[in-house]
Amino acid sequence: MPSTTRRRRGILPDPPDPWQADPVTRLMLLDTASLYFRAFFGVPEKVTAPDGTPVNAVRGLLDFIARLTTDRQPSRLVACLDADWRPPFRVALLPSYKQHRVADAATNAETIPPALEAQVPVILEVLDALGIAHVGVPGFEADDVIGTLATRDTGPVDIVTGDRDLFQLVDDSRGVRVLYTARGVGRHEIIDEAAVAAKYGIPGRSYADFATLRGDPSDGLPGVGGVGDKTAATLVGRFGDVKSLVAAADDPGADLSPTIRRRVLDARDYLTVAPGVVAVRTDVPVPPLDDHLPATPADPAALAALSERWGLGSSVTRVTTALAELPRY
Repeated sequence: MPSTTRRRRGILPDPPDPWQADPVTRLMLLDTASLYFRAFFGVPEKVTAPDGTPVNAVRGLLDFIARLTTDRQPSRLVACLDADWRPPFRVALLPSYKQHRVADAATNAETIPPALEAQVPVILEVLDALGIAHVGVPGFEADDVIGTLATRDTGPVDIVTGDRDLFQLVDDSRGVRVLYTARGVGRHEIIDEAAVAAKYGIPGRSYADFATLRGDPSDGLPGVGGVGDKTAATLVGRFGDVKSLVAAADDPGADLSPTIRRRVLDARDYLTVAPGVVAVRTDVPVPPLDDHLPATPADPAALAALSERWGLGSSVTRVTTALAELPRY
């Protein structure tokens, strides 16, 4: 008798649910730039400090953290940062990677609204005063930091992002899921393996191969010409991964239509390098962190000074109240 049948009949116990684990193990990882960009464009720029400086991204991010910690009750949290938003190892594989978003070729600087760029140091100062861990690693994106922390943690893990690339990290067996904020932080979707399968018709952890085939213009990934979501999902379902698909295209006896075979072979150079660009790294040398959320601010005096200088009063109150009300184990 299959184990699933025996489980339904009560002969076998249900498998352990990582989301019922002791909350002391619950980790939240923030794709911080994704959130402060959303805050900057979602909160009016007329939200300013007493001197007129925009602080909409600062206040919006603090409000997001207050909402997320209240709703999801993590005991640990890391704000992950892009120390290098366009890492050399990805550019070496695929020069078009994020090329259209480069503001200054000499410095490889990203196009960021000046009013937002000026707020990032303030965000980091406020996180320090609160005692919320934040980290970026030279040569890597926040995605890679998130991938490393999520993989090496025992779980469960909530990854908060508006970036679908991180869907490749979902892992039901370890309780790694994405809180996808495309519709807003307050209306985020919970993305687990079943959600990936429902959205795209692919196995839960096959998102990287699917994204490689489909491409992503926002990241400078051309994809395979003529291959959209449906065809990409079909190919991933049949062949499993990009490498196996290319091998099938090379095999005259493989069951591929002439059109798809030609398109895959035409894209061979791209398909050779793209998996190394799309895959989130899980081997980043992230330094040791104290990621436990504090009940009280790490530096109350500094937080009070920052709050007064930048006019963060109600947002600081919301986040400190949310942290104080978290269960302690």
